[in-house]
Amino acid sequence: MTWVIERVKRNSKQSSKHPTADEADTGDARRDRWRKHRIARRAEFVEAALRALDTHGPDLGMEDVAAEAGVTKPVLYRHFDDKADLYVALGQRGTEILFQRLIPAINAELAPVPRIRMALDAFFSVIEEHPNLYRLLARGGLQEKVLVKSDVVAEDKELIATALTALLGDYMRMFNMDSGAAEPWAHGIVGMVQSTGEWWLDRRSMGRDSVVEYLTQIIWAAIDGLSRQQGIVIDPNLPLEENKVVQMRKSQDKQVEGQ
Repeated sequence: MTWVIERVKRNSKQSSKHPTADEADTGDARRDRWRKHRIARRAEFVEAALRALDTHGPDLGMEDVAAEAGVTKPVLYRHFDDKADLYVALGQRGTEILFQRLIPAINAELAPVPRIRMALDAFFSVIEEHPNLYRLLARGGLQEKVLVKSDVVAEDKELIATALTALLGDYMRMFNMDSGAAEPWAHGIVGMVQSTGEWWLDRRSMGRDSVVEYLTQIIWAAIDGLSRQQGIVIDPNLPLEENKVVQMRKSQDKQVEGQ
């Protein structure tokens, strides 16, 4: 998870005014205590912003966040340069929430279909709990409202697709299949899930369990059909002999390892 959060942080504005949690202690006890206090205080304001976003929607203002946090706007501006800085912090927190649920689900030691279902449910549970955050980040609202260069959702999509490519590729090689299709398949799956998620947030014509189940069925049907074309039959409810997983590691470039 460290790498995921670092990737997003590199796109935000950094300054000595706003220290980050990964900075090493300076050796000055008083300075380090103050730095840790400011990091914790900033995190509290981000949580308050999430609550305000749930109440006021994507059009929330700094005054709404300040009211939710029980402080004045000048206090808030001691911890954020401007609204853009706060919105980037919200994007970072959204990424953290998503990957805390999604990566363990993708790597669960389960049979294929339950594993797919669990990963999908992780994604839909996050957007169900934080619909306004997802709308703010996914629909260009962040870039339109403030001058923010990072596109958190696009970056997360790329990272998830890269991780899924590694996972699918490992399994395909395990079954002596051509793994060249892993990347387009992975991007296709991620795009389908995101598009369905946005439709679902707007319509809510069915419950989360139902939409997760329908997506599980179509993804498994594709995997099963393609594997059968190669003469390979996989029991959807029986764990595979090898549990391939993906791991994130901190790096200057995007890296996803399979094992």
